[in-house]
Amino acid sequence: MVGPLSVSLASYVQSSRTLSRWIKPIANWYANASGYRQYGFKYDDLLVEERPDVQRALGRLTTREKYDRAFRLKRASQASVLHAPLPKEQWIKPEEDNRYLMPHVVEVAKEDAERQMWDTVKVKKN
Repeated sequence: MVGPLSVSLASYVQSSRTLSRWIKPIANWYANASGYRQYGFKYDDLLVEERPDVQRALGRLTTREKYDRAFRLKRASQASVLHAPLPKEQWIKPEEDNRYLMPHVVEVAKEDAERQMWDTVKVKKN
C-alpha cells in the first residue's frame, strides 16, 4: 500500500541522529514542493475520506478540529477556484503541520484488528 496510511520508516529515521540530519532537508523540500501547504492544507487533510477507517476517525475529532478542517478545506477550495495559492502569510508552516488525524486512524485500525481477532475465535464446548 502506498500513501499516507502505508508503512512508515519515520520512527527509525528519527531514532538515528545522522540519518535524520540527512533525510530531514529532503523531506522538507518534498513537502514544500508538493504544494499542499501553499493552499492551507495540513498533511492529514489529504487522507482519502471514503475509507471506512478514516470516516470513523473523522467522527472522533473534537469540535474545534472538525471546524478547523472544514475551514481549511473551504479556503483551499476557494483558492483553487481562483487558480492561485493563498498569500504567503496564510501558508501552513512546517511546525504547524502536525498529524491530528493519524492517531485516530491508527486507533480505529487497532480496534478493527482486535474485532477481527475476536470474530474468528473458536469456542470449544467441554
